[in-house]
Amino acid sequence: MANQDNIQTASAVNEAAASTVTIPRTEQWDMRSRGGNRDYRIFVAKPSEASPSAGYPVIYVLDANSVFGTMVEAVRVQSRASEKTGVQPAIVVGIGYQTEAPFDPSRFHDFTLPTRVEELPFSPKDSVVANMGGADAFLEFIEAELKPEIERKYAIDKSRQTIFGHSLGGLFALQVFLTKPHTFQTYVAGSPSIHWNKSFLLEAERQFVSRVKQDNNISVNIMIAAGEDEKLHWSCMNENARELAERLSALASHGVRTEFKEFEGEGHISVLPALISRAVRFASRSS
Repeated sequence: MANQDNIQTASAVNEAAASTVTIPRTEQWDMRSRGGNRDYRIFVAKPSEASPSAGYPVIYVLDANSVFGTMVEAVRVQSRASEKTGVQPAIVVGIGYQTEAPFDPSRFHDFTLPTRVEELPFSPKDSVVANMGGADAFLEFIEAELKPEIERKYAIDKSRQTIFGHSLGGLFALQVFLTKPHTFQTYVAGSPSIHWNKSFLLEAERQFVSRVKQDNNISVNIMIAAGEDEKLHWSCMNENARELAERLSALASHGVRTEFKEFEGEGHISVLPALISRAVRFASRSS
């Protein structure tokens, strides 16, 4: 009986001492976009290391509810041994939503451009189609509202900015890269949903190539990646990604640095930890 009492007492003490687990040196706040009147949850992680004289590099992460923690820990752990990993301390800014779910339906609106229903490569669902097409407004929120707030609160090196997106987030990253490449210096498009708006991307790519060949001042880095098992998907996700990377690689002499990576044995979701680890090294090497 005494032993049982001890067990119950220990349990009560442990429950009383329990507290919420947090990621060190992080904070979050909510923002409502002025232009689109849409709500976002912003997550920020700041390095423990002192800021360089030019400010910290910054990595903007889409779908933050699902990958912010993974990205922060990848940077935090690997930057402790920069001489071996090549990863530099960086501020991580996650753009997410007011939910505890890993993904929010709002991403369909924020990451896609207006697309005619008949051009979609799948049978459209009314709820998805009705909420598509907000990518321009979302980018305006990032540029005109979020970036100035981050730069006001933290020491940021505006010449070392990365955006990371996966799936539809990867599509968004590609859309910005091809149409407004000076927005960021480094782009990571993981498992990009090129099939979602392929005709637009092909035309945007054609204009991008023409512009890059005439612009001697461009210097931009892009990593395109996918999981090996995604090649089985009906969308030809890997094939589309690989072919785009191969075409962009031809622009190396014009200031476009391209890397393609297919992760062995990984699928559309399981690829995320490996992709993030590779992405933080790519972002640091591109700085």
